[in-house]
Amino acid sequence: MSTVFNPLCADRTVLLVALKPDAESVDWLVSAGWHVVHAKTPQQVQRTVERGSIHVGLVQLPADCNSQQLAELESCISNNDVAWIAEVRPGQAEDPLVRRFILDFCFDFVTLPCNDERLTILMGHADGLWSLRETASRAEPVVVKSAMIGQCEAMQQLNRGVDKCARNEAPVFIAGESGTGKELTAHAIHDRSARGKAPFVAINCAAIPPSLLQSELFGHERGAFTGALQKKIGRIEAADGGTLFLDEVGDMPHECQAVLLRFLQEGTIERLGGSGPIKVDVRIVSATHVDLMAAIDAGRFRMDLYHRLCVLRLDEPPLRQRGGDIKLLAQHALELYRRDGARKIRGFSSDAISAMFNYSWPGNVRELINCVRRAVVMAEGRFITASDLGLPGMEAKAGRTLAEIRCDAERAAVRDALARHAYSLSSAAIELGISRATLYRLLNSSGLRDESPSQRHARTPSECEGASDNSRHGIEQIAP
Repeated sequence: MSTVFNPLCADRTVLLVALKPDAESVDWLVSAGWHVVHAKTPQQVQRTVERGSIHVGLVQLPADCNSQQLAELESCISNNDVAWIAEVRPGQAEDPLVRRFILDFCFDFVTLPCNDERLTILMGHADGLWSLRETASRAEPVVVKSAMIGQCEAMQQLNRGVDKCARNEAPVFIAGESGTGKELTAHAIHDRSARGKAPFVAINCAAIPPSLLQSELFGHERGAFTGALQKKIGRIEAADGGTLFLDEVGDMPHECQAVLLRFLQEGTIERLGGSGPIKVDVRIVSATHVDLMAAIDAGRFRMDLYHRLCVLRLDEPPLRQRGGDIKLLAQHALELYRRDGARKIRGFSSDAISAMFNYSWPGNVRELINCVRRAVVMAEGRFITASDLGLPGMEAKAGRTLAEIRCDAERAAVRDALARHAYSLSSAAIELGISRATLYRLLNSSGLRDESPSQRHARTPSECEGASDNSRHGIEQIAP
C-alpha cells in the first residue's frame, strides 16, 4: 500500500481502490485538500477502513472489468460504511453487472474523464453524507425539544415561541399549512408546561360529523339518545388537568362553535342528558390550515370564538422555507423506516438531495416523510436516488448544479481563449493563467477536443497563417 500524505488535511481522507492509480489524478486530489491512501487488495481495504479515518472511497473500474473483478471489488467495499464513488469509462455503466455494482454499493459514480470541480463537489457530498450517518448512529441528531427537528431560523423562532407559551396558561392558536407539524408543536407546548405529566387529548374537529361532535367533546349520560347504552366521558373532561388540542378547528361546524365558546367562557361542561355543569381545568391549544380571518369574513367562523382561541399565536413555517432542514428531516425519516426495505439503505445520492431541495413540497413534512418511506421500499440500490423519490414534475424542472454552471463557464472561456490565439495551446494557457496540462484536462472534460472544425469559431486567413508560423516554432496546435 502506498500513501500520499498532506499534513494540512489529514482529517479528509479518501481511499483509492485501483490496480494502477493515475498519478495526475492523485496529484489533483492532494492539491484539492485530500489525504490519499491507495489500496489494491480486499485485505488492504479492510485494514485501512478499520483505522476509522476513512469517510470517502474512490473505486476505479478497470477498462476490461469482468464479473470476477467486480466480485473482488464488492468484497472490498460491501462490509463498511464508507461512501464509495465509482469511476467508470464511457459506456461501462451500460453493462448490467457494472450498473448493479454501482446501484448496490456506491453513493454515486462519474464517467472519465471527469471534471475536477464536479468530482470535488461529489466527494464533498459523500463526506457530508458520512457525517450525517455517523451523527445518526450516535443518536445525536440536531433535534429541537419534543422531536421538533430543525435548525433554520424559522424553526428556532418557533422553538422560542413554544417555550414562552409553555410558561403561560392562555389559549394558543397554531397556524400553518397541512403537514407542517402543528400537532407536534402542540405536544411540545404541553410537554414543556407544568401540565406535562397530565393527559394530552387531541380531537380532529373536521373528521367528526356535527351530530356526533358535541357528544365527543362533552360526553353523554346513559340513555341520553338512542344507542347511548352507557355513560361516556367526553374529550374535554378526559383532558381535565392537562391539554386539549383542537385540530382543524377552522372546519368545525358553525352550530358547534357556540357550544365550544360557552365552555371557553365558563370553564364548565354539561354532558348530553346530564343534570348539571361540571367544572373542568383544561388548557386549550387549537390549530388549523384555514385562514380564519377569511372564514370570519365569509361567515363560516365566529369572531368571538376566534378571539377566545387566538390569545397566543404561533406560525408553522412551510417546508419549502426551511432550507437545510429538508436534509435533516429526510435523514430522520430514513432512520425511522430504514428497516422497511429489502436492502440496507445507506443514505441519499447527490441527485436525490438536489431533487429534494428543488421540490416545493406542497404536502410539507408529512409528504417528505411518506416520500422517503416509499423510496426505502422501492429503491434498488444502497443509496436512494432522485428516481426512487418519484417527486412529481422534477424531470421537467431539473435545475443546473453549480458544477454544471462552472463547467459551461470554463468551456466558454477556453473556447474564446483558443480562438483569440489561433488555437495555440501554450498561448491560450498563458492567457487563462493555467498550465498546458490543466488545459488538456479542460479540453477533454468539456468535449472541445471532439468538436468538428465546423463547430469551432471560423478563423481568418491571417489567423491560419499565424497558426502555421506557430507550428513551425514548436507551439502545439489542436488537431482538426
